[in-house]
Amino acid sequence: MTTRRAQTSLLASALSVAALATSGLLAAGGPANAAGTAAGRPTAPAAGGGALTWGDCPASVKPADGQRCATLSVPLDHADPTGPRVDLAVSRLPGARPEARRGTLLVIPGGPGSSGVQRLAQKGAALAKETGGAYDLVAFDPRGVGGSVQARCGLAEEDRWMVTLRSWPAADGSIGSNVERARRIADACARNGGATLKSLTTANQVRDMELLRRALGEEKVSAWATSYGTYVAARYAQEYPRRTDRWVLDSSADPNPRRVARGWLADMAKGAEDRFPDFAAWASHPDRAVRGLRLADTPEDVRALVLDLAARLDRAPRPTAVPGAPLTGASFRQALQLALYSDAAFPGFARLVGQALDAEAVPVLPPELSGAMPDEPAAITVGVICNDVDWPRSVPAYARAVAADRARHPLTGGMPVTITPCAFWKGGAVEKPVRLHDDGPSNILMIQNLRDPATPHSSGLMMRAALGDRARLVSVDSGGHGAYLLSAGGTGNACGDRTVTRFLTTGERPATDVRC
Repeated sequence: MTTRRAQTSLLASALSVAALATSGLLAAGGPANAAGTAAGRPTAPAAGGGALTWGDCPASVKPADGQRCATLSVPLDHADPTGPRVDLAVSRLPGARPEARRGTLLVIPGGPGSSGVQRLAQKGAALAKETGGAYDLVAFDPRGVGGSVQARCGLAEEDRWMVTLRSWPAADGSIGSNVERARRIADACARNGGATLKSLTTANQVRDMELLRRALGEEKVSAWATSYGTYVAARYAQEYPRRTDRWVLDSSADPNPRRVARGWLADMAKGAEDRFPDFAAWASHPDRAVRGLRLADTPEDVRALVLDLAARLDRAPRPTAVPGAPLTGASFRQALQLALYSDAAFPGFARLVGQALDAEAVPVLPPELSGAMPDEPAAITVGVICNDVDWPRSVPAYARAVAADRARHPLTGGMPVTITPCAFWKGGAVEKPVRLHDDGPSNILMIQNLRDPATPHSSGLMMRAALGDRARLVSVDSGGHGAYLLSAGGTGNACGDRTVTRFLTTGERPATDVRC
């Protein structure tokens, strides 16, 4: 994310961190349902929605005080509402001030692959305090995640490591092994994924959200969406504009249908370049010397050191504390990518640099790089992005893109533009992506860090342009991914937090775009 908040990244998450956020968090059967017990209390549905019965959450969720869980039944295929159905895990943290209740605020996670139920457990108490207890906070696990219906691809263990599922080019920049692996993963998903895997789409998440609104009995809902979740939220606001109240998009990417998914990944290269100077300044500051974390005298020297070390590890990987998982140039660059999500992760990466430079030391990999992820999280990391949009299929075009990107953005080594399983996805996109427009109520507030490693500010400006007068943008002079809610790991600043909280609690929104 390294810290958990790094696990909410957009498609950095999609093919890396957020996949890990879903593993082991909920029991396979989903949240406990209190139907038939005294503790269960149904929520009255609006027309077209089924009631939710709230009960205890599974212990694996580590719920916040007062957090309750339920199960929402939705059609596997929304075009066939009377056909097979699947279950989604839903969770709620009731507002503490019923007399001042504003309504329901949806907490929409990133990914694809992050758990809304778990995000509510981690951030719900802080969000409730920030908003004065005026909202019922509600979240759900999208299809394929946590306690909701699961999909499988049956991938080999070697294809489920972070640096292989989202392949890094070879040390010389060649992509032959990437091509072989991408084809192998796509073939396995085609054989084993079935209708459930094909149902993992942004469009279905939007439709599921609408059924959740009806089940909650709310005429309108508010939302705080982060990372990939901002695209889901923007799509919902376009499909159901009159069902939105106060809508917050935190860390958005370019919604251009020609760049969905593929462009998000490509933008990570620029994001790393935007963000790395923060780490370089931190790692060269004299105060770091006290803890042995000062890597060089100047930020320029830190950059040269990191790039030189990556090249050395390309040539001669180092054994690590994890047998069979050496520290390669690729895993070192991936560790850097994770560390850029939050200042809190800087010390860990600096220690890894020190270990890699010490011939007597045994480098300790970040947990995200220390093993293969389970098959279910691996399936959703590729499923959504490959189902959402058709990807180019020309292998030579990917090779050319990698060569150009490696020269332009050496910190990411060509990874953001290399070939993925989507190039070989059987049947292509499930539905055509849509172009966002500015029709609808002007009730959206965007917040975006200026130096975001996953969703660069320049990408957020594309979302801002698409939404037109529907939105206002708060640009925050900070680095990291996920700007809002400093008290729960946000990477923005107090000015940004005040602006978002004021909007959620009073409806007051800046008249124009502002900078914090």
